[in-house]
Amino acid sequence: MDEMASHFTPDVLRVEPEGFDTAGIHRGITAVKQNVQKGRSTWAEGSCQPEDFFTHGDRVVVFLHAWVRVHGAAEWTGGRFADGFVVRNGKLAEFRTFWDRADALKWAGIEVTDAP
Repeated sequence: MDEMASHFTPDVLRVEPEGFDTAGIHRGITAVKQNVQKGRSTWAEGSCQPEDFFTHGDRVVVFLHAWVRVHGAAEWTGGRFADGFVVRNGKLAEFRTFWDRADALKWAGIEVTDAP
């Protein structure tokens, strides 16, 4: 967690959409670390793998595929979504999650006609 946090600006902004257990706005490294820890603490096992990367100016969008088994469940579940980042001076100043990948591209000002 500390390694992850070392890539953030001190005032990093984390935004998760409605529908996530950790939905909302989280500001600062401590709040973002708590947000990520809370979200990952539900996983018994799993992964979140990048599938594609897009950049536009200081914005980066990563298409992701999560596949997890939560504590107490026998079934695996997963989905595809996107994370968006704003990079300032080599650090992540914003970290946003999007259910809809097209929304992430629009947020970043990226036009991709054949995006999944």
